[in-house]
Amino acid sequence: MKRSTFLKKSGALAVAGMLPLTSFSMHERSNYKMGYQLFSIRDEMAKNPLDTLRYLKGLGYRDFELYGFDEEKGTYYGYPATELKQILDDLGLTISSGHYGFSPYLKKSDEALERFVDQCIIAAQKLGSKYIVWPWIAPEQRTIDNFKVMAKKLNHIGEQVTKAGLGFAYHNHGFEFLEQNGENGFDIIVNDTDVDLVKLQIDMYWVMHSSKFTPKELVQKQPGRYTMWHIKDMDKVSRDYTELGNGSLNYRELLPDPQESGLEHYFIEQGGNFSHSSKTSAAESAAYFQKHLQKLI
Repeated sequence: MKRSTFLKKSGALAVAGMLPLTSFSMHERSNYKMGYQLFSIRDEMAKNPLDTLRYLKGLGYRDFELYGFDEEKGTYYGYPATELKQILDDLGLTISSGHYGFSPYLKKSDEALERFVDQCIIAAQKLGSKYIVWPWIAPEQRTIDNFKVMAKKLNHIGEQVTKAGLGFAYHNHGFEFLEQNGENGFDIIVNDTDVDLVKLQIDMYWVMHSSKFTPKELVQKQPGRYTMWHIKDMDKVSRDYTELGNGSLNYRELLPDPQESGLEHYFIEQGGNFSHSSKTSAAESAAYFQKHLQKLI
């Protein structure tokens, strides 16, 4: 669908009619825009990203974290960054952060990495995005030696991104917390990187799934460094992902203090295991968050 066609179909009245009654009031009381990680609804983004953004706005989401940057074309979801930025502006939405594909560059030269980072920076700046995030490494890369290599790469990227006026962060999963001969990747990442160059995006689900610490305890160890949060729930039986409010994580107790954390943006997320579909899961999590959690942040 062309942008002009999309905009004709997404007038203010149509959008307003989709909004839950609590969206405006709860959003106004919060210090932050309600965010969503677009990987959570990747099937719909692949089919029609513009209608999907419109749908998510109707649920009360106002800020997003993206994935899937095509460095060869400089596009997101098939759109050049400048065109996607105009669409977001027309809708009153923002994309504050993005997950980028750094894993293949773990063992590549610094020159190759720098070229890729430059591409990420240019696209993020055009999009008006503040943060570039290293989100993941492949299973075969998850050794102690590679975590030490990655820490050096993180510092290198952080310096390059910071000089460009953007922020850089590392996003945890569960594998970083696994002990290997008395060491673990998370400690290496946290301790061997520069706090001014490499911020941390805490995935609270994975912290509770695989770490011996709580999100509050991690924040207390590194106050001011956890500038972004990922918030998703854990199935009570399988420990897989689930919609907010359906699982075992009591976020009313788990959420750290935003000021102590250094919080700038948070993103609700559900990577799979949907109760019905990715769209209904986005709606269920939004409704629960607005009713129970948004006032706490």
